[in-house]
Amino acid sequence: MKRIVGFRILKTAIGSALAIFIAEGLGLKYAAAAGIITILSIQNTKKTSIKLAFQRIESTVLALLISSILFLTFGYSPIIFGIYLIIFIPITVFLKITDGIVVSSVLVTHLLAQKSSSMFWIRNEILLMAVGAGIGIIINIYMPKIENEIKETQRNIEEHMRIILFHMAEALRNQSVHIEEERIFNELESILEQGKNRAYRHLNNYIINDAKYYVDYMEMRSLQYEILKYMRSHFMKFYLTLEQTEVVAAFTEKIASNFGEYNTAEELLKELNEIVVMFKAQELPKTRDEFENRAMLFQFLNDLEALLELKKKFWTYVNILDVKS
Repeated sequence: MKRIVGFRILKTAIGSALAIFIAEGLGLKYAAAAGIITILSIQNTKKTSIKLAFQRIESTVLALLISSILFLTFGYSPIIFGIYLIIFIPITVFLKITDGIVVSSVLVTHLLAQKSSSMFWIRNEILLMAVGAGIGIIINIYMPKIENEIKETQRNIEEHMRIILFHMAEALRNQSVHIEEERIFNELESILEQGKNRAYRHLNNYIINDAKYYVDYMEMRSLQYEILKYMRSHFMKFYLTLEQTEVVAAFTEKIASNFGEYNTAEELLKELNEIVVMFKAQELPKTRDEFENRAMLFQFLNDLEALLELKKKFWTYVNILDVKS
């Protein structure tokens, strides 16, 4: 992370200096403004940089149009500049280009300082924006790849989920919650959030290529996490060790052992269906307690099925995308 932050600082410094040199080479006034615009244009992802650059160019054209009309009609004064802001800001909000308010208004102050809205100054300000935003986009073409970090996060997520499932199997047998359960769930939630942030950053660094795989993966794991949280509540209710409990515990351990990115869950779902069929063929519970516990075991199996179905749907979706591409 420190290396990436350092790299961004280096890009910002080089880009800002380059923008000023180019602006000076073009004979633009207030050339330093191009460097400032470049600083503001360098974002964490390519898509964000391009989006902001176009928003700022649009807002600059709009700002220069409004301010020129006001300055030429009423004169160059701070009061007119304030009126310009009263008109300009609501329009940018309506057009959803508010990111350009500050930069565009700084360029408008050049007209105010020069007391001129001539084509020379209009051209000067538009080129300052074009140079600054353009260099920002070019500098951001190269972004450090974070796929290795995402894959490490994936492994971390799967390991935590694997541990949780093993603990659930143990809890089924012993009717007791593992002492580290709360910590593991909290860690998993934090890792999932980190994983989603990295996945979206990775996605936004691709302009043309479809890089949604990691985003879809993180969303799938997040839904599985919600199911696991729901399943936790069941362990407060189990208080009998039944023959069926051991079968479910062993199957839960099997899921944990086979828990991984490339497992499609199809075979596990088939085995789960066989267990359900076997349970339905067994003798009915003799006591109320046995009935309640058997019902909760069925609910637990339904939750496991939902967990596995999410993984199966994820891989079905991924395969469809592969075929289309």
